[in-house]
Amino acid sequence: MNESVVVIGAGPQGLAAAAHLLERGLEPIVLEQGSGPAASVSEWGHVRLFSEWPELVDAASARLLAAAGVSAPTSGDPFGAEWVADYLAPLAAALGDRVRYGARVTGVARAGRDLLVDAGRDAAPFVVHVRRADGTEERIVATAVIDASGSWATPNPAGADGLPALGETAAAAEGLVSYRIPTPDEVASLAGAHTVVVGNGHSALGAIVALARVVREHPGTRVTWALRRDAVGDAFGGGGADRLAARGALGVAARCAVEEGLVELVTGFRTAFIDHAGDDVVVIGEDGRALDPARRVIALTGFRPDLGILSEVRLDLDGRLQAPRLLAAEIDPNIHSCGTVRATGAAELAHPEPGLYIVGVKSYGRAPTFLALTGYEQVRSVVAALAGDHEAAQRNELVIPETGVCGGAGLFDEPADASGAGGCCAPSLAPVAFGRIPVAIMA
Repeated sequence: MNESVVVIGAGPQGLAAAAHLLERGLEPIVLEQGSGPAASVSEWGHVRLFSEWPELVDAASARLLAAAGVSAPTSGDPFGAEWVADYLAPLAAALGDRVRYGARVTGVARAGRDLLVDAGRDAAPFVVHVRRADGTEERIVATAVIDASGSWATPNPAGADGLPALGETAAAAEGLVSYRIPTPDEVASLAGAHTVVVGNGHSALGAIVALARVVREHPGTRVTWALRRDAVGDAFGGGGADRLAARGALGVAARCAVEEGLVELVTGFRTAFIDHAGDDVVVIGEDGRALDPARRVIALTGFRPDLGILSEVRLDLDGRLQAPRLLAAEIDPNIHSCGTVRATGAAELAHPEPGLYIVGVKSYGRAPTFLALTGYEQVRSVVAALAGDHEAAQRNELVIPETGVCGGAGLFDEPADASGAGGCCAPSLAPVAFGRIPVAIMA
């Protein structure tokens, strides 16, 4: 067969999808809006993952690399930059000109049929509209489309109602509100200033730990951590009970930072307004509470899928998670953690538009429990279905190590006993190397 399947995104799952397509005799066209492979991963290249190499390498991709004379790493827990340099970039190189950079997908549709038209819809090929970096446009015809574009470009706002707080957009345009994992230089630049962190996930925990180190080294630096929940609850994670020691240590370090007074914790704070004048911002809650003026607000409140490019194809999405309806029940964060989410494949990812699949972190909608391994199993199953091997598509080939492989990044250079079983003490933050910021990433 020599059929073209368009894959949107040259990240971990997009490149894995291309490798599986090649093994199945299907021809992939990978469209990446960035200037190189895994452009989003490169933006958090300073972050180390919780997952180790065996959980970050796709099987078909490893076989393609081996055929090209490249061995994928087998031990250690890499930084994002290492994931790109040692695995994703060589994989993209092995795929050759099947990966097209500077190609931004602006829309997906059925040829000659808008969303309303039924007649002949399923028999019509897909058309993918692309805008290139030089502004030129093209229209690519495909037998199927795999959307692996991720959600990195669409972070959730600081506003507690899911919309940007009043004034937030203007403050962000001035660089006073950021939604990205801070780099070492950015953290260092906040010495002597007041910073507000909004969010309760591992990314927020990592930012808290990194900023607490600055507070310790530069008296006069202040950090306020604003939680929407009324009580701390499980915001600090599982500590010594966590199946991933590095992840548990991250929560312990954040708890210690609060208990030692390095970070001020504010609970039940739901951001409604962000007022800025000059170089400072004031964050105001729905209850009227105002935090002290800050130089920077770091909003690490998760991500959401950008579904705009799919507005002319028919989707079956859960109204709450914005994930495929059949997948949503398996990934609901109110029920599941990343350690309990089961493998899902083509059956759960199917939409009313045959041949269209959303995979990877974008398929999880607003749920934060995504794993690289589950994404690789998704694309294996989806490609099998596209190739007509329905038995393989229905088969579950995912094996999650007993230690757990929840995505994220933990304490860097942690002590030998990183379980966090003990109490808080001054040295708790010392093992965090200043130039390496522990923040969470869904790997």
